[in-house]
Amino acid sequence: MVAGELVQEHLRADPGAPDAITVSRKSPEPRRAEEPVCGGAGGGAAHTEAHTEQEKEKEADERDAMLPNGGGGAGGAAEEKLRTGLYRRRFAVLAVFSLYSLVNAFQWIQYSIITNVFTRYYRVSNDQVDWLSIVYMLAYVPLIFPATWLLDRRGLRLTALLGSGLNCAGAWLKCASVSPERFSVTVTAQVVCSVAQVFILGLPSRIASVWFGPREVSTACATAVLGNQLGTAIGFLLPPVLVPNTPDDDDELTVIKDRPPLPPSHAQAVLPDSPLEDYSYKQSIINLIKNKAFILLLTSYGIMTGSFYSVSTLLNQMIMACYENQELNAGRIGLTLVVAGMVGSILCGLWLDHTKTYKMTTLIVYVLSFLGMVVFTFTLNLDSIYLVFFTAGVLGFFMTGYLPLGFEFGVEITYPESEGTSSGLLNAFAQIFGIIFTLIQGKLTTDYNPLAGNLFLCAWIFLGILLTALIKSELKRHNVNMGADSNHLQALPTECPSDCPSENKINGVKLEPSVSFSRETSL
Repeated sequence: MVAGELVQEHLRADPGAPDAITVSRKSPEPRRAEEPVCGGAGGGAAHTEAHTEQEKEKEADERDAMLPNGGGGAGGAAEEKLRTGLYRRRFAVLAVFSLYSLVNAFQWIQYSIITNVFTRYYRVSNDQVDWLSIVYMLAYVPLIFPATWLLDRRGLRLTALLGSGLNCAGAWLKCASVSPERFSVTVTAQVVCSVAQVFILGLPSRIASVWFGPREVSTACATAVLGNQLGTAIGFLLPPVLVPNTPDDDDELTVIKDRPPLPPSHAQAVLPDSPLEDYSYKQSIINLIKNKAFILLLTSYGIMTGSFYSVSTLLNQMIMACYENQELNAGRIGLTLVVAGMVGSILCGLWLDHTKTYKMTTLIVYVLSFLGMVVFTFTLNLDSIYLVFFTAGVLGFFMTGYLPLGFEFGVEITYPESEGTSSGLLNAFAQIFGIIFTLIQGKLTTDYNPLAGNLFLCAWIFLGILLTALIKSELKRHNVNMGADSNHLQALPTECPSDCPSENKINGVKLEPSVSFSRETSL
């Protein structure tokens, strides 16, 4: 309903008119013909003054040549080129994406949260139902590279259409799987939905970067991630209610476009409008792998997010091992965990937009997630289901709230690389760790008890804290925006000659820093 209102509002509005903010830079006035130099006593001074003026204009022309499109139009017109604007359509783009991301996340967890029901209905083991969740993580790893390549080459719109289309196909296929003999159909449908997820999880930071301004980009990213979290929350809540545990064992125009007419920030304005002819997706991956700070973030993000996936998948088994006949409350505890995380995500996004303290915020949330996991671990079997609600809420607030922090931190330290590529790699590592953690924690929970499995996760999360502390924080995107705000652009794309040093080239685009990138902004 909200998405419908946003779309109607957009249709009533002038689609080409930007929102309240439009920023422009004036280019130097056209050069005037030089006055003839007269002889006499003042002739030498006049000649020197004219020569100085000529040198200044030449330097101005050279600075303009560093701007996109050479600083001029087709006919060399002296119009300004770094115009930016915000469009109302950005809210509709965010709403539509959040809605189909919600549905995809719902389909991820809908089976695992009622594992005890589905094992009886389909006459399968707990491990087989666990794989309905693990397949989401497993499919992501090999498919993320072609998916991010498609995002970079064909744009946001096509990627979003593929994600929502596969999501819809998987949902309809699940309707045909409602029979105890059709577990294979259920698996097939879940595989289709897991493929759809590949075209969804990496888009929040891309949507935020290309549609939202620098003062709202982190909040927009957190809101986009929130849709996915809300879907997981509904997936925890509704299945136990709609599928009760019974003893019977016999039983047209698209809103999302590639980018707005005007970029929302200078960090986007200084990037090429479209992929360069010599753009190399392979080189982009290599650049990210060579970024030591990003590799540390990849590992720490994978540990935290993989732990969340594992806890979510095995929550029903942990609760049922400590509390009999509490499958309804298991779903409600999962709902509490995710809803609290949604609040944490929004608050963290607002905090980042206000302070830009990415590493500090990420490290603090990581430490608090570790403490929350420890408390959850040692209070799970105290025979107080209400205490579990509270500890799960605290755990979810920080653990789920960490997800958009990792996205935005990754974009900052890898700029100007594609946001879809960095986010895709982060999610790929999250799926890898999620698979490993779910299998090992599930085995420990089954063979021993939930305490053993949770302690296993606690040890890994502590390692993630150490890795996060080692990340060298350079807020490259933020510095470009700050430099532009002070009329001192810090990174401009220019054509890079073949002899340009490799460390200054990003897929054929050369970064020309006026001042070296500063460290993370402090309060």
